[in-house]
Amino acid sequence: MVALSAATPIFRSYLSDLDSRWDIISASVDDRTSFERGKEPSELDSTGTAPDGYSLFKNIPKSRYDSTDCYIYPCSAPYNDLPLQYQQKHYQQLVDGGVDEYLARHFAHMFIRDPLQVFKERIEQDDQRSTEHFETIQSSNWMNMRFKPPPPDAPEIGWRVEFRPTEVQLTNFENAAYCCFLVLLTRVIVSYRLTFLIRISLVTENMKRATRRNAILTEKFHFRSKMANCQHTPEGKPCTEGQPPAEPEPDYNTTEMTIDEIVNGNSQFSGLAPLIRQFLDGADVDVDTRCTINQYLSFIQKRAKGEIMTTASWMRSFVQNHSDYKHNSYVSDEIIYDLLKKMDGISRGDEHCEKLLGCYKSKTDQRIPQAVRLAEEKLTRELRRHQ
Repeated sequence: MVALSAATPIFRSYLSDLDSRWDIISASVDDRTSFERGKEPSELDSTGTAPDGYSLFKNIPKSRYDSTDCYIYPCSAPYNDLPLQYQQKHYQQLVDGGVDEYLARHFAHMFIRDPLQVFKERIEQDDQRSTEHFETIQSSNWMNMRFKPPPPDAPEIGWRVEFRPTEVQLTNFENAAYCCFLVLLTRVIVSYRLTFLIRISLVTENMKRATRRNAILTEKFHFRSKMANCQHTPEGKPCTEGQPPAEPEPDYNTTEMTIDEIVNGNSQFSGLAPLIRQFLDGADVDVDTRCTINQYLSFIQKRAKGEIMTTASWMRSFVQNHSDYKHNSYVSDEIIYDLLKKMDGISRGDEHCEKLLGCYKSKTDQRIPQAVRLAEEKLTRELRRHQ
């Protein structure tokens, strides 16, 4: 989704060799010390323990804003092929409290980092009623997926998974298309009991590739080499809570595919978009909704094929073809102004950019018809007159 929604090619007035925000933000909030980067010994304690008894960690491999370091479902544990550092003290407390070992390890892993900010007037908290201390750490570990417990004052909200890689687009249509695509894909996975799990190290590598310039067309990504159903793969076998499955050897067979092959399919894989269409064929969906979803899916498929540009590619093309551009990567104030003006027009719906959006028809019009607006104004005046 990073490559498919790429929308950030310019930083501090320079055209970069990246198409996504991900690596830039990751570096900007990387507060690891020299010791945590493995460059020099700690001045605190030669034993690797801080004065408060918590462990110090050397060679933390990633910034606090990076890809997820582990799977938390017990049956997915065999795919965790990267070493995971975590606070043993926190881990033991969670396990003693009834949390399974994989989820406990995930939460304890977040606490290898210090909070970025703490307000002195908020230090004293009733931890039986408030999760603010936990959220101080949770909300400053920006992974591509975030597992969120229910708020203590609103348990009906339930447990959530936050999907974070997708970049914001210029138009409501684009944003709706990506949201719809992702939600429907989760329904397909649950309904057909599919698994697309790959080793966590390959997820990390995919994220690195996805941020590169024009990754949607030039990069290949690790993906399952064949369709797999949870009922027929080792990671989908029933397992005791907190224990790996009886035969914890997962299917490691992966291949490298382009975004086009992943979304639209190839001779070996049917593709995510066709799977969604197949799911919708058997779902109770009214005609208008199906037409709207078809437009969203067609847009995603065309972008994956390269028939329409990503926002990043379009912005890069706009800059490179601007009369003021000197072909030295510098994006002048004049170019930025013209670019923002163009983007604003597209976002508001005043202009249509076929290179970016393709051709689609929407029944939704954000501009209120004049007759309706006049009626609203008249009604407002009447209400004020009677007050």
